[in-house]
Amino acid sequence: MAFGISLGGNYGKLALSLFRILAVGFLIYYLRLLMKTEKTSLGLLVSFALILAGAIGNILDSAFYGLMFSESTYHGDVATLFPEGGGYAGFLHGKVVDMLYFPMFSGVYPDWLPFKGGEPFQFFKPVFNLADTSITIGVLNILLFQRSFFSAEKEEEQQDANMAAAATNSVTENDDTATPAVENAVDENEGSEGSTEEKGGRNGVDANQSSEQVEPKE
Repeated sequence: MAFGISLGGNYGKLALSLFRILAVGFLIYYLRLLMKTEKTSLGLLVSFALILAGAIGNILDSAFYGLMFSESTYHGDVATLFPEGGGYAGFLHGKVVDMLYFPMFSGVYPDWLPFKGGEPFQFFKPVFNLADTSITIGVLNILLFQRSFFSAEKEEEQQDANMAAAATNSVTENDDTATPAVENAVDENEGSEGSTEEKGGRNGVDANQSSEQVEPKE
C-alpha cells in the first residue's frame, strides 16, 4: 500500500486499487474547486498536487506492472519486461514497486523496556518509492505549513451557519409582521361592510317614507 505495507489476497489488492481510483477522482474534483477559489495559496495547491501525483503513480503500478513484468523476489531474480508467458498478475492486481531503502541506524532495545527489551531494531526500516515520497511531502506540508486551510474551512462553516440563522430570523419576523396586518385588514373590511349595511338600511327606510309622502290622494 505504502512504505512496503500491503493488503493480503487478491480481494485485498483489488479493494486497495479501487480505493486509490476513488481517492484520485475526489482529489481531482477538490483540486479544481481550490483552483477556482481566489484565497487558495500556491503552497496548498502544490501540496494537493503532490498527493494526487503520488496516488496516480501507485495506481499505474498496480494496474499495469502485473501485466508487463514477470514476478521478482527480494534478493532474487530480476523481473523481465513482457515475458512469454505473460505477467505475474492481472489488471489492478499488480504490486507497487518500492525501490528506496535508507536505514539510518540500528541497535538493541534496552532490557528494561516492556515487550521489546533485548530485541534488535532498525531505523528507518520501510522500503518506499517516489510516489510514497510525493504523498508524504504533500501531507506534511499541509499539516505543518498550511494550517490556515483548516481554519478557513471552519470560518466558511460558521459563515454558512450564520447566514442560515439570519435567513430563518428574517422569515420569522416577516411572518410576525404580516399576521397583524392581515388581522387589521379583516377588521377594516368587516367595519366597512357593517357601515355599508347600516347606510343601506337607512336609505331603504328613507325611500319608503318618501314614497308614502308622495302617494296621490283619491
